[in-house]
Amino acid sequence: MGITVAASRLGVEPYSNTNPIELRPDFSQDDANAVIRAVYRQVLGNDYVMESERLKGAESLLRNGSISVRDFVRSVAQSELYKGKFFYNNFQTRVIELNYKHLLGRAPYDESEVIFHLDLYENEGFDAEIDSYIDSVEYQENFGENIVPYYRFNNQVGDRTVGFTRIFGLYRGYATSDRAHGKAKLTRELAQNSVSPIYIGSTGESLHGTSAGSRNQFYRLRVIQGAAPGRTTRVRRSSAEVIVSYEQLSNQLQQINRQGGTVTSITLA
Repeated sequence: MGITVAASRLGVEPYSNTNPIELRPDFSQDDANAVIRAVYRQVLGNDYVMESERLKGAESLLRNGSISVRDFVRSVAQSELYKGKFFYNNFQTRVIELNYKHLLGRAPYDESEVIFHLDLYENEGFDAEIDSYIDSVEYQENFGENIVPYYRFNNQVGDRTVGFTRIFGLYRGYATSDRAHGKAKLTRELAQNSVSPIYIGSTGESLHGTSAGSRNQFYRLRVIQGAAPGRTTRVRRSSAEVIVSYEQLSNQLQQINRQGGTVTSITLA
């Protein structure tokens, strides 16, 4: 299935037809280089990395198998390179939402998550703040030791439906650097426990997760089907359409998530 206008509006087209990038046990140097590029792109929020800025020591350790992808992610996220791009010049709330985006591939779910990380940083420092994401059960369940973190949109282990909408508040396009957007995006939403709209289809209508919409309406979900979370065998990805009522929308999104699918568009049926 080609990329639709609706998928373009959602902004997930660079990810809808690609599998997560994983460094397998029998990796080649080309595989390692691809992983290194993907880690820099994800953890540094699409910002350009000059040759002189690269973490050559950590790259070498990854290439010779001395460290895992998770270890390399940690090295990048705790580096002066990361701090210079995102930590030193931003308010802490912006740093936290970027840490969620870069390391867990999602936005904060609620204000309590932000408060937890504010307290952690104040009491234990920046490295402990980064460790709390990378050493979390959530990180392990979604990425393990050797998968590069990626923007999870609706394909999330332990997902809450609100995560599907809030990630779009942080995602600014595949080619846009996070360093170009200095202000926190979700502070007001999290404080008010509200959700910003996702604009769907060519109609310009917005959908607030499952908190908006008419109970008489039906929605068409375009889904890329893949392996369920935790499944190690390769599964050929295929596309499908599902028509659901407003009342069933939340349950259907959760079911797609459990089955390892990714929603690429939501339009009125």
